[in-house]
Amino acid sequence: MSTAPDRVEGQGPSPDPVQRRREQRGWYMYDWANSVFITSVVTVLIGPYLSDLACASAGAADAEACRDSSLTLTPLGLDVLGIHPNALYPALTTVAILLQILLLPLVGAMADQTRYKKSWLLWLAMAGSVCTTGLYFATDGYLLASVLFLGANLFFGLSIVVYNAFLPEISTPDERDRVSAFGWGVGYLGGALLLVVHLVLVLTADDVGLAARIAFVSVGIWWAGFTIVAIRPLRNRYGALAARGEGRPKVGASLRQFGRTLRDMRRYPNTMLFLVAFIFFNDGVQAAIRYAAPFATQDLGLSQDVLITTILIIQFVAFAGAFVTAGIADRIGPKKTVLGSLVIWCLLVGAGYALPAGNVPLFIALGVGIGLVLGCTQSLARSMFSQLIPQGREAEYFSLFQISDKGSTFLGSLVVTIAVSMTGGYRVAILSLLAFFVLGGVLLWRVRMREGILAVGNTVPARL
Repeated sequence: MSTAPDRVEGQGPSPDPVQRRREQRGWYMYDWANSVFITSVVTVLIGPYLSDLACASAGAADAEACRDSSLTLTPLGLDVLGIHPNALYPALTTVAILLQILLLPLVGAMADQTRYKKSWLLWLAMAGSVCTTGLYFATDGYLLASVLFLGANLFFGLSIVVYNAFLPEISTPDERDRVSAFGWGVGYLGGALLLVVHLVLVLTADDVGLAARIAFVSVGIWWAGFTIVAIRPLRNRYGALAARGEGRPKVGASLRQFGRTLRDMRRYPNTMLFLVAFIFFNDGVQAAIRYAAPFATQDLGLSQDVLITTILIIQFVAFAGAFVTAGIADRIGPKKTVLGSLVIWCLLVGAGYALPAGNVPLFIALGVGIGLVLGCTQSLARSMFSQLIPQGREAEYFSLFQISDKGSTFLGSLVVTIAVSMTGGYRVAILSLLAFFVLGGVLLWRVRMREGILAVGNTVPARL
C-alpha cells in the first residue's frame, strides 16, 4: 500500500520512479474505462441506431427507403430545423461539439484552480456513464436518444480535458511519448474486448435494436466502474492558481484566467501553430472514426456484423500499432512519426472514396490500415502538445487542445452534414478529408518543437 499523500502542492512528476509508474498505471486505466464509449457507442452503434429511429419517425420503411433525399425531420415541430433523417447523427455531433467548445475553457480554467482534480474526473465520467446507460430507455422516437447522446458526448469531452491534464504531472519529458502511446494502446484493447461481447450480442440477437440498447448499458457500467479503479493511484497536485484560491474555483475568476491564457499564448507562437495544425489533421482522423459506421452500412451496403468485426480488427491492430509507433517515435522523434502517418492517412482516404459497395475484404483491409496509424496520430499529438505548455496551466491548455479537437470535429461534421443532406449518402464527404490531412501536415512541418518547448520553460526531451 502506497503511503504517498493524496494531495500535494506542485505540478511536476514525482522523482520516485515507482510512484510515477503507479500513477501511470492508474492513468492508463481511464483510457481503458472511457474508450468503450467511443468504440462501441460513437463508432459502431449510435449512428445506425439514431438513423433507424429517425427514419422510422420520417415514415421510411427501411434503410433503402431512407435514402430518399426528400425525407425530412422537423425536431420539436420547427420546420427551420428540418434535416434529412440520415443527417441526424452528424448534426447531433455538430451540436455536441459546439456545446463543448463553449464549456471546455470554463472547465479547464476551473480544474487548474481546484485541489481536487480527481473528483472532477470522477463526477464528469459518472455523468457521461449515466447518459449512456439511459439510452436503453430511448425507444419511442429520436428526441430522448438525441438528448442523452448529446449529454454523454459533452461529459466525455469535459472529462478528457481533466484526464489529459494529468499527463505532464505523472511523466518526465522523455517518458511522455511512451506514456501517452501506452494510454491509447490500453484504451484500444479495452474497447476491443467489450466490442467482442457486443459483436456476439448483435450476431445472436433477434432484435438488433434491443441488442444495441443492452450494449449501451454495458458501456455505461464499464465506464463508471473502471473510472473508480483509475483514479485511486492518482494524486491531486496543484499549483499557484489553486493555492491562491484555496482550491475553490469560481466561474467569473476562471473565465478571466482563461482570457489571460489566450493573451499569453501570443508569446508562444509554436504552441499556437501546433494547435492549428492539429485542428486540420485531427479533423480527418475524427471524421474517419465517427462516420465509418453509417458509411459502411448506408453507402457500402455492409451488414452490422461485418462493421463490428472490422471495427474490432481496427481496435486490436491499433493496440499493437500504438506500441510500435511509440518505438518508432523513440528512434526518429514524434514529429517525423506523425508526419509519416499523415501521408498514410491520405492514401487511405483515397482508397476509401474508391471502395466498391459490398466488398468486405477491401473494407477490412482499409480498416487494418486505419488501425496501424490511428493510435500514432492521436497519442503522439497529445504528448507533443504536453511539451508545449507551461507548468501549472495544464488543464487550461488542454482545454484549448480539446477545443482544437472538437473544433476540427465540428468542421468535419459540418462538411459531412452538408454532403449527406445534398446527396443522401456519405461517399462524397470522404474525399474532403484529404485536404485536412494535407493542410495539417504542412502546418505541423512548420512547427519548431525545440524553440516552442524552451519558450514555455520546459525541458527538451532527447528526441523531437
